[in-house]
Amino acid sequence: MDLSEKIKLLPSNPGVYQFRDENNKIIYIGKAKSLRNRVRSYFLKNGGHSGRTRVMVKRIKDFSFIVVESELDALLLENNLIKQYQPRYNVMLKDDKTYPWICIKHERFPRIFATRTKINDGSEYFGPYASVGMMKTLLNLIRQLYKIRTCKYDLSEKNIALGKFKVCLEYHIGNCKGPCEGLQSLEDYMLQIADIKEIIKGNIGSVITILENRMNAYSEKMEYESAFEIKENIDILHRYKSKSTIVNPAIGDVDVLSVISDLHNGYVNYLKVVDGAVIQSHTMAYKKKLEESDADLLQLGIAEVRVQFNALAKEILIPEAIDMEMENHHFTIPQRGDKKKLLELSTRNAKYFMLDKQKQTRFADPEKHTERIMVQMQKDLRLSEKPAHIECFDNSNFQGTNAVAACVVFRDGKPSKKEYRHFNIKTVVGPDDFASMKEVVFRRYRRMIDEGESLPQLIVVDGGKGQLSSALESLDELGIRGKVAIIGIAKRLEEIFYPGDSAPLYIDKKSETLKILQNARNEAHRFGITHHRNKRSKNTFKTELTDIPGIGKGTAEDLLKKFQSVTRVKKATLAEISEAIGPSKAQAVRTWFNLDSK
Repeated sequence: MDLSEKIKLLPSNPGVYQFRDENNKIIYIGKAKSLRNRVRSYFLKNGGHSGRTRVMVKRIKDFSFIVVESELDALLLENNLIKQYQPRYNVMLKDDKTYPWICIKHERFPRIFATRTKINDGSEYFGPYASVGMMKTLLNLIRQLYKIRTCKYDLSEKNIALGKFKVCLEYHIGNCKGPCEGLQSLEDYMLQIADIKEIIKGNIGSVITILENRMNAYSEKMEYESAFEIKENIDILHRYKSKSTIVNPAIGDVDVLSVISDLHNGYVNYLKVVDGAVIQSHTMAYKKKLEESDADLLQLGIAEVRVQFNALAKEILIPEAIDMEMENHHFTIPQRGDKKKLLELSTRNAKYFMLDKQKQTRFADPEKHTERIMVQMQKDLRLSEKPAHIECFDNSNFQGTNAVAACVVFRDGKPSKKEYRHFNIKTVVGPDDFASMKEVVFRRYRRMIDEGESLPQLIVVDGGKGQLSSALESLDELGIRGKVAIIGIAKRLEEIFYPGDSAPLYIDKKSETLKILQNARNEAHRFGITHHRNKRSKNTFKTELTDIPGIGKGTAEDLLKKFQSVTRVKKATLAEISEAIGPSKAQAVRTWFNLDSK
């Protein structure tokens, strides 16, 4: 597949892209708010690129991408990968001082401050922060809520006991509780630090509530400038993700593996995490031979990355338990926190890799793509044959009037609009959806049988057990029950009902099978509603002119458009009426109203 076709298949999510040359070497790494739009922009003829960029584009033979949660994550991941690979066309990044961190100092009565230098002395570092403004807002917020010392004194138990220090201005203005003189206990101080850690990690909902109360209090005192300052902080915090899944030094070195699969293939994504930073992502594809489980595929992936990528991390994050032991290594199935987010990031990239492969197959080999979907639908819906021909029914009426029904036809999972049919309900009086469904199903397949047409492999009824039972009665009368599979799909929870089965089937909400069923149901509803509106419109238009033999709705509208009212039509001459609707119909109008005798 050439690059232009591959670009069309890119997702619109935030992420990082990696351009590769003919030797598969990474020559450029970039971030994007929308991967598809950004990568495509390089190949536009009138892109206005510099000469250096045009030279780089000529060398691009392939690209890969990593999907992330947000633009911030994309920015940080780009930074990690550029440091790791140092591509030829990227500007040289600075060292680890590129982004600032919040440091909780490893000392008695810890200080909290911003720094661009990480020291391995046991201190805790949170970040990095791509937005300095957001970091400062968070620090200001912490200092407003908690009274944390800013001095650099060595507040050892001995120094405090000897009275070496005196409280400073910060204590007198209420910004510090004076631990230097023993006026605040270490236990009380560390409770504050514990709260602050939670805020930095992103658990700031309660903090926002406090700020909102404070803002309202300032407003009531008419101190609007102070209230506005707090409002700005609240707005920033609402938009802010204080903790990125891309970098967290506390995680250390881990390998992350996730798996996703369809009927025939499995995909295992590997994230290499060093010092809490993602520095590599790779997805492996496996063709199933013996209906291997996801756990089986995970084991294959773990073995491969150990060899191919020299993956030596002691901790391996995986989504489910596997029957495998490795000396000096342990497996973790994270349930929450940043490790869980890393696993979700890996799963998301495995999913996009799978979707990308499926889209490529759809372009390169449409028949294979259709065959895969049909086999998947047959398995998901427990059918005896592949549903290459699907028909879906839906009823529509308005307060019991103008009852109609629609039948839409899908071939190989796609709408066949030329085969759509609508029905005017003939035998049912009043709003009876069950009886209407029975009528239209009977009429549809009575005609198909009489005309020798092939029946569908699957009938879908829009509704629950009631509509399904009504449709079954018609199939019984026609003698084709059991020859054609039939299901009902209920709208509220997307429940699939089968004949004689009281418990519904629930299909994966993201599966292609459910999407096709929903598309068919929605098409039937749309097609039925359109016909229903047309019928109501036709029945609603009523005028004295339409009582005239040979004068239909269209002709009556033409007369009213020209003469504005029936009274004026009666006063018009034959020539004037003929100009609007022709001499033959004009004569019929004059005869009806006895105008020629006047």
